[in-house]
Amino acid sequence: MTSTAAAPAKTVLISGASIAGPALALWLHRYGFAPTVVERAAELRSGGYKVDIRGTAIEVCRRMGILDEIRANSTDMDGGSYVDERGRTVGELPAEIFGGRAEDDDEIMRGDLSRILYERTRDDVEYLFGDSIASLAEDADGVEVTFESGTVRRFDLVVGADGMHSNTRRLVFGDERQFKRHLGAYISIFTAPNHLGLQQWETYHAIPHKLISVYSSAGETTAKNSFVFSSPELRYDHRDTKQQKEILRENFAGDGWEIPQLLDHADQAEDFYFDSLALIEMDRWSKGRVVLLGDAAHCASPASGQGTGLALLGAYTLAGELAAAAGDHTVAFDAYERVMRPGVEQNQKFAEGFAKEMTVSSRRKIGMRLFMLRVLPRTPLKNLIAKKIREDVQKASHAVPVTEYGTHSPVA
Repeated sequence: MTSTAAAPAKTVLISGASIAGPALALWLHRYGFAPTVVERAAELRSGGYKVDIRGTAIEVCRRMGILDEIRANSTDMDGGSYVDERGRTVGELPAEIFGGRAEDDDEIMRGDLSRILYERTRDDVEYLFGDSIASLAEDADGVEVTFESGTVRRFDLVVGADGMHSNTRRLVFGDERQFKRHLGAYISIFTAPNHLGLQQWETYHAIPHKLISVYSSAGETTAKNSFVFSSPELRYDHRDTKQQKEILRENFAGDGWEIPQLLDHADQAEDFYFDSLALIEMDRWSKGRVVLLGDAAHCASPASGQGTGLALLGAYTLAGELAAAAGDHTVAFDAYERVMRPGVEQNQKFAEGFAKEMTVSSRRKIGMRLFMLRVLPRTPLKNLIAKKIREDVQKASHAVPVTEYGTHSPVA
């Protein structure tokens, strides 16, 4: 694909209707662009796990006008506890310490945030559900897009906001294996009956090289089951849910506590999620008139706790730079990357370290961690320890600045 100077962009195709895509569409519409969002799924995806809104992402949500809705849909988790194989509580902590939260931080289910963004944009933005990009052909004046449905349309710009396994990135930049770095573990999350009777609480059970958690947030009658396990990189089809469920069951076969019943719930789950903890690392996030956003450009993995925040900040920054450059993508894409990249790399480094902490390698190390968990609430150092946890998390969540773009005239 080639890049040449051209008239200011007006029409923008965004691939992906999760978080980054609709957030970008919201900002682009405000600046006078004409965004279209294409989503492979037949309808808005309602599943997912709880996601953090922290640091500078809070300010972006305030500017979007959705912060009050996020507060109204908060998970309102009270805390979490670790249990042994017999289900006995061996230690617990309040949510602010468990999550390293500062006062303004919040947490929301991914599906709720996706719904909020969609509802804010659906009257102003064209959404194409049940379709995907089949091919892209760029010329001096724009990009000709052929969809899997057979429809052919032209756009000034194309944005890949379609996740770690980005179809847009594959079409434009090449095979995913060039950019994906496995962090040594896999994660699975799905909705299940709340048979533990949890209310705004998360329960953890640790096994060498494995971590299982179950939680239920405010207003939920169901629970989310989460499994993490250490493993070399596996080969499987990331769209084959049946195969993924078999991998999960194989890796937890014979384990105790509530695990057999939790695995049975996986068989019935319609929102089953399974993927590696991995980073996407690219030298450049754009090529010609195509640019990547969120996990498609720089996945930091769930281990960072910052994927949603980076998606929201990226959408704000990309739209702001396009508006500031009056639609000149040759200027805007470079500026977007200069603003975002240092903070992204800081969060990826944070994720790399935390991924190792999620699955402890021996029973002795698990025992030491549980001992610290038991004594922490009673130690005079608890406030210092809690402060250190918060500082590390907050440093990562403030790594990307909120650039002031001012009030730019809508694109003519």
